[in-house]
Amino acid sequence: MKPPRPLPPQLGTVFSITDARALGVGSDRLFRSDLTTPFPGVRAQGQPIPPADATWPGDNEANGTQTRALALAYAVRMRPIEFFSHLTAAELWGAPTPRRPGSPLDVAVFGNDPLPRCRGVRGHRAGPRLTTTTTLNGLRLASPASVWASLGTLPLEDLVVIGDYFCREWRDGFLRPHAGRRPLTTRTKLAAALDAGRRVGAARLRTALGMIREDSWSPRESLCRILLTTAGLPEPMLNLDVDGPLGFLACVDMAYPRYRVAIEYQGQLHGARYAKDIERLEALRAAGWIVIQVSSALLARPAELVDRVRRALLSRGWRP
Repeated sequence: MKPPRPLPPQLGTVFSITDARALGVGSDRLFRSDLTTPFPGVRAQGQPIPPADATWPGDNEANGTQTRALALAYAVRMRPIEFFSHLTAAELWGAPTPRRPGSPLDVAVFGNDPLPRCRGVRGHRAGPRLTTTTTLNGLRLASPASVWASLGTLPLEDLVVIGDYFCREWRDGFLRPHAGRRPLTTRTKLAAALDAGRRVGAARLRTALGMIREDSWSPRESLCRILLTTAGLPEPMLNLDVDGPLGFLACVDMAYPRYRVAIEYQGQLHGARYAKDIERLEALRAAGWIVIQVSSALLARPAELVDRVRRALLSRGWRP
């Protein structure tokens, strides 16, 4: 079998059948096995590639990468009246979400405009008073505040985690990354979006709003904080810089400085990073801190985690 003919370079890695035919590409070429069909009327050569100057918020985790690739593919056939919404928009903004890989893209229209009807897409109607839109790397999507206020069907923990991410303030501090970067939104804007009209899950959203903080650096930190506070323990300070006799000692994920109790979430660390974390935690202990390390396994045993922190606080004089 002959290798497939090269496609016109101006088509890029993802393109519509209409554009291809306008450039003289025949139907036989459009159905060759080197092309995939992410959506009806769309062809792709491998994964869609973001624009060269694209800068995506967040840490570009697996879910977000897949969602961005699919969104770039769908954008080829997207009508001007459509925009990405709900969990899809949250992931395009880089937020950690519970959306499973392979879930349909969330695409919305305003008012009574015709809903998108396409394999791999879930259509939504949005109210103009409830939703503001913007563009990100050429994709039209709901603003972070509008996205968060549209997710009232999610569990409380997910609403807080996503809200923490959207509202993170990149403060100055020793070795802190991206100091001065603007948050994607604020709690004030989340409150305004929530109050713009009737929302599904409004009571849960309002509870979550009161629990969102600007200094959480990761979903696991957010979940750990939620577990501790809902169990009746005092709220820890987040990502606190701790000084020792010779200056900066460590930045602690969660801390009770009055009782010198620190809580550190440990992901999968390797090599030099692991060695540095050992030295940092040992320096804290040498300075008189109790350090509780939290792994994913411990986070899955919330009663045990809460008990460890409670016993540490009690040993340092905290009283309920």
